[in-house]
This record gives sequence, C-alpha cells and structure tokens, in this order.
Amino acid sequence: MAEIIITEKNFEHEVAGSDKPVLLDFWAQWCGPCRMLAPVISRIADEYSGKVKVGKVNVDEESGLASAFGISSIPTIVIIKDGKVINSAVGALPKAQIDDMLKNI
Repeated sequence: MAEIIITEKNFEHEVAGSDKPVLLDFWAQWCGPCRMLAPVISRIADEYSGKVKVGKVNVDEESGLASAFGISSIPTIVIIKDGKVINSAVGALPKAQIDDMLKNI
C-alpha cells in the first residue's frame, strides 16, 4: 500500500480514527534528509501493508498539523496507535531502526 498524503482535512479519518497503527513522516520538499528517507518510508509502506498505515505530512503545506505535533525538526517520524502518539524519532533513520519502532505495536 502506498503512502497516504495526510492533510488537516483527512487527518481525523485517516489517522485519529484509524483501526491500525499509523506511521507519519513529517517532511518538506527542500529537506535533503527527508528526500533520503523517502525511499525507506516507501518500503515500510509496502512491507507493512495491511498492518500499519503510512502517511506523509508536508510541513510547508500542513503547518497546523506540524504545530499540533510540536514538529521542530524534519524529518520526524511519529507513530500513533489508538489515537495516541506511542513513539517518535527525528532524522533520516535507517530502515532497521524504523522496523524496531514498529516491532511491538
């Protein structure tokens, strides 16, 4: 399953109301580390299809969501389960580290 573009309009349905855990990737087009992380996020979306929903939040277009999550550096990954943040990390993480974050959810 491909990543879902998350906006303030679809956040409630796609994230807050999700019956699956959600991994959000907060990113921006101009961010080099974000572009480095993009293929990893895409692989995560494919490998965890049906188990974890993967969403991308463009912080330039969705500053309200970025602010609501207290995003001050990008890329930032936030994992949400049952509407609550259960884990987060900043930086262009290796896939193995993201796998570890998703292992016990």
